[in-house]
Amino acid sequence: MKHQQTPLNHQQLCPNLTFYDLYPPATDMLAEVSQSLSAPGPSLHPKYFYDEAGSALFDRITRTPEYYPTRTETSLLTGYAEEIQARLNQPQTIAEPGAGSCEKVRLLLDAWQPRHYMPLEISRECLLGASRQLAQDFPDVHISAVCADYCQAMAMPQGLAQPGRVVFFPGSTIGNFEPAARSEFLKGLRTLAGPSGALLIGADLQKPDTRLNAAYNDAEGLTAAFNMNALHHLNRELGCQFDTDNMQHVAFYNTARQRIEMHLECLSDQHIHLGERTLTLKSGTRIHTENSYKFTVESFSAELVTAGFTPLSCWTDPDNLFSLHLAQV
Repeated sequence: MKHQQTPLNHQQLCPNLTFYDLYPPATDMLAEVSQSLSAPGPSLHPKYFYDEAGSALFDRITRTPEYYPTRTETSLLTGYAEEIQARLNQPQTIAEPGAGSCEKVRLLLDAWQPRHYMPLEISRECLLGASRQLAQDFPDVHISAVCADYCQAMAMPQGLAQPGRVVFFPGSTIGNFEPAARSEFLKGLRTLAGPSGALLIGADLQKPDTRLNAAYNDAEGLTAAFNMNALHHLNRELGCQFDTDNMQHVAFYNTARQRIEMHLECLSDQHIHLGERTLTLKSGTRIHTENSYKFTVESFSAELVTAGFTPLSCWTDPDNLFSLHLAQV
């Protein structure tokens, strides 16, 4: 994975917060959505789940009884933070691509008290809001907030490069990547960590289908609403005119591919407005919106090795629901 260096543009927002804007390129939403919906197997990128309403829905999903990943990973981070710190010999810099609200890293900032934290996030508003709050709550940690997309994040600007970074990538987001893209992304995380750096990453584990299917079909219907929110988002932004009353959330574990799949199924013909043209999706057509791959400790450790890491330790909960991996560059 080859990345070009990006020039720095920075602003000192407070004594311990510097904001770096790498100006991530805007995507052509209409062109992207038109292409993915017109493919033989229609799909939508999962980023369309996330507007203000979608983010609020996901936050509620993480607190449902069925959805175990967030609370299980939080428990692992809380219980093993000091042990992880000891394995890393007092890490001083944490970098977090796709940092979002920066909630989980608070556990590490509390336990490790590093000198430096670098959240990397494509949403300026989200990044600035979370970083300002962190700067206030952790006055002894210098925060370098970097507005960047994933590709820019992997090409760490020279002015921000520091040896021995710990890259933190929680939440099993790695499971949303297809295998080939996941391999390249892990190599990018190795580049971001740099020489003598390390990676702390969450990976969801394989488990009985019933447990997985329940997690993505919660009784409150929040995951269904979250999935459907992609269509509300596109209706608002592009005027697609999806008839959401005649769309249905479908989520199931694909045993052969070892992944959860989420789809939106047309219950009647859908006539979708895409700029100046109309696309018809027949009743019964499914729009594929997300995959979430599940791993074994051994299979994910092997992927880390392939990406150039040396696995150091892995922690799991008593029920073997979730894993937290530590690996060295």
